[in-house]
Amino acid sequence: MRTLLRMFAVGLTATALAGAAYAAGPEANTIKQGKSIGDADYQWNSGGGEQDEALHLKADVKNGRDVYEVCAACHLPEGWGQHDGTFPELAGQHTKVIIKQLADIRAKNRDNPTMYPFALPSEIGGAQAVADVAAYIQTLKMNPNPGTGDGKDLALGKKLYEENCTRCHGADGSGDNEKFYPRIHGQHYAYLVRQYEWIKAGKRRNANPDMVKQIQTFSERDTKAVLDFVSRMKPPAKLVGPKGWQNPDFK
Repeated sequence: MRTLLRMFAVGLTATALAGAAYAAGPEANTIKQGKSIGDADYQWNSGGGEQDEALHLKADVKNGRDVYEVCAACHLPEGWGQHDGTFPELAGQHTKVIIKQLADIRAKNRDNPTMYPFALPSEIGGAQAVADVAAYIQTLKMNPNPGTGDGKDLALGKKLYEENCTRCHGADGSGDNEKFYPRIHGQHYAYLVRQYEWIKAGKRRNANPDMVKQIQTFSERDTKAVLDFVSRMKPPAKLVGPKGWQNPDFK
């Protein structure tokens, strides 16, 4: 199977390729868009470039499945990622969120040197491929058993979430496709922690400045509590796959 070959190749070459390709990145010059949080005039989700192009294309889900074969090497055929947070769950994510994040990585507005070489147009295609794979990812059923924290401080986590997170991510963690707010319920705890820490420190360069400010006063206990709570939030049952489900598209 081509996916297994790709997984083997990723394991052997990802580290070496990522640094070299990300440093050079000649293809990124053709897909520039927006600005990153380090720029003085940065505005979150200012759009432009490949993001806007992909958003206005009619998605081909069948081609999206073919494009996703590259993604499946790390995010798994089911889109469930890894419990240790190495790779996030993608399954069920909003299309506009996927388009924005993928376009930002390709334009180097979000740092992801491991993913960058495999997200280039030479690997997966142009803006149409971005639109297609986003549409396919949304069709995938979510992980019924995501990685969670220790469950020791969930009452505090619930309180913090209700006071600080619902305005953007919703009371149930479903986010908002039209506003580019990601679906965060059911995401792996370890991945949430890493992204949260990067956002707080300014390392996630395409982060929403409102969130950066919102979480600056959170203690380590607050961080663990609220993200543990988020990882345990249940997506709607219709979006969740059965335990042990295997994506038939990759058999």
